[in-house]
Amino acid sequence: MKLKTLRIHYNMKSKFQPDKNGYFGQFGGAFIPELLYPNVKELQDNYIQIIESDEFQKEYKSLLKDYVGRPTPLYLAKRLSEKYGAHIYLKREDLNHTGAHKVNNTIGQILIAQKLGKTKIIAETGAGQHGVATATVCALMGLECTVFMGEKDIVRQAPNVARMKMLGAKVVSATSGSKTLKDATNEAIRYWIQNPETFYLIGSVVGPHPHPDMVARLQAIISEEMKWQLKEKTGKENPDTIIACVGGGSNAAGAFYHYMDDKEVELIAVEAAGLGVKSGESAATSQLGEVGIIHGAKTILMQDEYGQIVEPYSISAGLDYPGVGPLHAFLYESKRAKFMNATDKEALVAAYELTKIEGIIPALETAHALAVLPKIKFKKDQVVVVNLSGRGDKDLETYIKHLED
Repeated sequence: MKLKTLRIHYNMKSKFQPDKNGYFGQFGGAFIPELLYPNVKELQDNYIQIIESDEFQKEYKSLLKDYVGRPTPLYLAKRLSEKYGAHIYLKREDLNHTGAHKVNNTIGQILIAQKLGKTKIIAETGAGQHGVATATVCALMGLECTVFMGEKDIVRQAPNVARMKMLGAKVVSATSGSKTLKDATNEAIRYWIQNPETFYLIGSVVGPHPHPDMVARLQAIISEEMKWQLKEKTGKENPDTIIACVGGGSNAAGAFYHYMDDKEVELIAVEAAGLGVKSGESAATSQLGEVGIIHGAKTILMQDEYGQIVEPYSISAGLDYPGVGPLHAFLYESKRAKFMNATDKEALVAAYELTKIEGIIPALETAHALAVLPKIKFKKDQVVVVNLSGRGDKDLETYIKHLED
């Protein structure tokens, strides 16, 4: 079992790492209330030193191996490959403990929180996977946990709500706006302002600096493993193409991380088009958004002519976010990554397809990444990695509902 060189690339000089003020190009920064400044500054001053310390690395890698179950397999999906005429590998983040990539981040952040002396943890969640992963590590470490979740998502992700409560977390319903991920994040930040002694364990590459960079570093284990796994299976470390779904974008950041400076590797980020990009019921941020500030960072977000946030929509609770992380905004603006999108219907079709021909039920979020396979003309020997970010147990009610459609 290999789990190696986790930090070997952290000090590399890359245009895709933030500058000292936390900007990826023009995107990023920390736009925060004065009350949060001490907390955020403490994290800015310490997170890299903590992550790169031998003590952190030893504990982090040990937990990833023995608790999370890493490394996750890189699986050659033979029947899927035959259908689309390429060598399609699935990076099986769905096989992690808790069922998604989210635990890579929560394990790392909970260790950082402990190093900073924090005992009360808050988090936001959409699909519930980050909430479950946060509640899990808080249970593991004996820390108090409060998770904010949109009222609508609490209903459609009921199994994950039950898991969080079983793990000892308090789940707080966000009842404003669209009652989804954006609103859960709003409520978490409000609580954080009122209770600055808490540690906000952000689940994606969003929020004020250093959160986008910190989360990306902790998710970088995905592409770190991909390199040696591809070397073993294909004789070379680099695939031709990497595909990942993007809401805030943490799974994509992890899958892209060690390949961003290698322009020979095509990076494809897939957003949720909902009922159609131009339908008014969408979360295709790169197509519909403009530069603005949301949740403490400058990025691309969906907004009206007055700068008010446009409510996003997706069948997927983890992708209906009106913005995108500042790293992904920079990848989009610089054209380093190609941004595509998939509708609800396309995601459902892709999910059923993977289930029937590979025996793997993907999360609805992941299904959006799979949904672009029919839209791409692959070369005969093209090596493609799809980051299978989560498993579909939590989405069974939705899948069953649409089976006859």
